[in-house]
Amino acid sequence: MPSLVVVGAQWGDEGKGKIVHFLSGNADCIVRYQGGNNAGHTVVFDGKTFALHLIPSGILLPGKTNVVGNGVVVSPQAFYDEVKMLERRQIKVRGRLHLSSTAHVILPYHILLDSLREDRGRGIGTTRKGIGPCYEDKVARIGVRICDYLDPVVFKQLVEQNLQVRRVELGSGPRPIAEVRREVFKDYDKLRKFLAPFVSDSAHVINKALDAKKRVLFESAQGVMLDLDFGTYPFVTSSNPVAGGVCAGAGVGPTRISEVLGVTKAYTTRVGLGPFPTEVEGTVGNYLREKGIEYGTTTGRPRRIGWLDLVQLRRVIEINGITRLAMTKLDTLSGVHPIKVCVTYKTGGKKVSEFPTGRQALFECEPVYETLPGFSGDLSKARTFSGLPKFARDYVEWVEKELKVSIDIVSVGRSQENTIIRDKSFAWAR
Repeated sequence: MPSLVVVGAQWGDEGKGKIVHFLSGNADCIVRYQGGNNAGHTVVFDGKTFALHLIPSGILLPGKTNVVGNGVVVSPQAFYDEVKMLERRQIKVRGRLHLSSTAHVILPYHILLDSLREDRGRGIGTTRKGIGPCYEDKVARIGVRICDYLDPVVFKQLVEQNLQVRRVELGSGPRPIAEVRREVFKDYDKLRKFLAPFVSDSAHVINKALDAKKRVLFESAQGVMLDLDFGTYPFVTSSNPVAGGVCAGAGVGPTRISEVLGVTKAYTTRVGLGPFPTEVEGTVGNYLREKGIEYGTTTGRPRRIGWLDLVQLRRVIEINGITRLAMTKLDTLSGVHPIKVCVTYKTGGKKVSEFPTGRQALFECEPVYETLPGFSGDLSKARTFSGLPKFARDYVEWVEKELKVSIDIVSVGRSQENTIIRDKSFAWAR
């Protein structure tokens, strides 16, 4: 069946937005299935740069249906701001964007709670967008869904209930409960009326498209190593970016997923706290950060830089059933001599080939590296794989051989024309 899931194969920021936008040209419907506006996709389209946080990057392509699924947590204000930004930049949104009626709503008290925890030593380096507290309410069965948000009577009842539930924690903050309540309702009528035309039964929209043999592209937010169940817990996000998250986050059965594409950088980055075995600082780290513009789309925070980690990638390939890979930012490695790649870990004097799951285990692992020759030159001008420097080709082929998964897309720049397709039989990339 014609469906493809695109997942971030590292800790996020792998360039999924560009890859999804590129592949969206051959999609009929593009679906976001988890996360919130803590995500950030930077896409260059028609020479213009777009920073998207909530709406699928397929919205930039005319005629494509875009869906924000039930697994996404939605800030009404962020949704409003992003739609308005797109419309100001002449992107047609209305009639092409569906918002799930059962997605949960991020409210001002979620954002306040997120910041309070970060400031008081309970944080993990979140984006302070209220994502975690909103998912907490969802699991605790006191969450506010979009369908509840559209009903003023139900919404008011739920807000009052939830402010009581959160009273102790909110009351210890700098703002009184009454002020928080006023903020919740300040722009409520405007936002409720704005959201209403976009709301639909998104699962029905998606399954109807699949029934009609339409091509459906599912995109994750964040990366698999931030997955709530399979990431570096507790330094993770509050949802499931893994490919399996599509089923619960979009309302489709597993039999409807045809392929899974993993997106990895040619090196590794991470934002926020948590273990990062291949992290490299100093001259090389700073060079890659500046050349790769490694600053968060959502927060502007500098990203931590590391060498490519094959132990981590093998784990991601395994738990997602990844059938193909896209490698981004190969051009950023140009000028680095030599290049290191982690092939295994060492802990307690022993080599470890499997990714550890213990809370402290990864902190104690030391990377064991293979060293490969570097390469030079402006890779962004290459339009074919053969047009890349020999050692750049060797690097891609060596990684591919080690991972036993084909790297069918290689990105050497931010624009769509900087995308090299190695497997011409990959229908989504034609």
